[in-house]
Amino acid sequence: MSASANKKVIIAALLGNTFIALTKFAAAISTNSSAMLSEGIHSLVDTGNQILLLYGLKRAKKPADEMFPFGHGKEVYFWSFVVAIMVFAVGAGVSVYEGVIRLQEPEPVSNDEMDSSRIFCGIDVPS
Repeated sequence: MSASANKKVIIAALLGNTFIALTKFAAAISTNSSAMLSEGIHSLVDTGNQILLLYGLKRAKKPADEMFPFGHGKEVYFWSFVVAIMVFAVGAGVSVYEGVIRLQEPEPVSNDEMDSSRIFCGIDVPS
């Protein structure tokens, strides 16, 4: 796959994840759901990941120089690694935080129809 095709795929994922994040945050606000808030943050992290991958593609195009005689082409793998660490660390941190908060101060579920519609919307967009 060419670099321009990779870039188009990443931009499409960026736009899709932005839309998904917005819908999940709207559901979290309207339902006061910690699960939807966590999902919204997850989608926001995914959006940040696409930005980092675009940055990695840009850096990988830099030509060879004295300090990097073989070029910067492999730098995209480094940024992919950073993305993987971010997904794991931020996801785990938010999940633990929200779990502790909701165990300390439980709240009843409200407006679960809204939650369900946002989840289905989120499933539909990436497909």
